[in-house]
Amino acid sequence: MTASFASLSEFRAVLQAMPMVDAAALAGAAARNGQLTKPPGALGRLEDLAIWAGGWQGTDKPHCDRPQVIVFAGNHGVVAQGVSAFPAEVTVQMVGNFHAGGAAINQLSKAFGASMSVHALELDRPTADFTRGAAMDEAEVVAALATGWNAVDAGADLVVVGEMGIGNTTPAAALAAALFGGGGASWVGRGTGVDDAGLARKARVVDAGLALHAAVLGDALEVMRCLGGRELAAMAGAIARARALRIPVILDGFICTASAAVLEKTVAGALDHCVAGHLSAEGAHGKLLSALGKEPLLNLGLRLGEGSGAALAIGVLKGAIACHSGMATFAEAGVSGA
Repeated sequence: MTASFASLSEFRAVLQAMPMVDAAALAGAAARNGQLTKPPGALGRLEDLAIWAGGWQGTDKPHCDRPQVIVFAGNHGVVAQGVSAFPAEVTVQMVGNFHAGGAAINQLSKAFGASMSVHALELDRPTADFTRGAAMDEAEVVAALATGWNAVDAGADLVVVGEMGIGNTTPAAALAAALFGGGGASWVGRGTGVDDAGLARKARVVDAGLALHAAVLGDALEVMRCLGGRELAAMAGAIARARALRIPVILDGFICTASAAVLEKTVAGALDHCVAGHLSAEGAHGKLLSALGKEPLLNLGLRLGEGSGAALAIGVLKGAIACHSGMATFAEAGVSGA
C-alpha cells in the first residue's frame, strides 16, 4: 500500500485516524501471563513487553518471527555551519557500507533475524540550511514521509527504524527544542565527537533556527518541515505506517526519538505502539525519553545511530515473547498454582 497523503494536512488526518490497541487481545495476553508457570511479576518488564506486543499484534500469544530494520539516510545543509566533525560525503560512503553488509546495523540485524533495507533520500541534494530558511518545502517533507511509510513491510511483526546523516544530531536537537522548549544548549550533544567549541556552535545554530522559525513552533509537522531533515521525516513516516498496521516499534536513539516526538506532539498517543530500545550517550536523549514517558530497555552507552540500539533490543523483546508465548500455563504443566 502506497502512502495515501499528498500534503501535511492529509498526513495529520491520517495520524488522527490511527487504530488503537486491541483491548481484547491486551486483556487476553494479560490473562495468559497470569497463568504461566512462574511467580506473579517474576519476569519483570519482560511481562509488560509481551502483553504490550500482544495487544498491538491482536493476539494473546505474540510473536517476533519477522522483525524489520529500516535505515534512512539524508544530508543536511546546516552542516555548512560547522556542526559536525565529519564531512557530508561520509553519508554516501556509509550507505555503500550498509549495502555491502559492513556496518554495525548489518551485524545486529543478522544476529536477531531481522530483514534490513536502506533508503537514501536525495543525498546529492541536502536540505536547506535551517538558519537561512525552511529545511524543506511541503512537497519535500511529504515525499520523505511517504518514503518511510512505503518502506514498511506489511508482513513484519516488529519494526525498527534507524538513520544515517552527517550533522543530523543538530536538526534532532532543534526538533526537541521546538517541541519541548528550552534553548539549543539544553538539547545539543557531541554527536560524532565535536569539541567544546563545536558544541557551543551547535547550540547557537539551533537557537538561530528556533528564532527564524518562531512562527511555526506550535505545529509539530511544520517544525519537521522547517527544522528537520529527509531521513528524520522518513523515520516518522515509517513509525506512522507501523501504527496503521498495528505493528509494534522499537525506537532507537536521540535522532529517532526526536523524529518520533513529532508524531506524539501532533496527536497524543501516536507513540503508544512504541517502546524505547535504549538510552543513548547523546546528551539529552534521557530528557527526551522522559518527556515522552518512555523508559529505555537498555543502557549501554551507545551513540552510533543506524538503529543499532533498537536492533539490539530486539533480543530483549524476543526473549519476552518467547517466555510469554512458549511457557506452559499451570494447568498445561500440571503444576499447582498459587
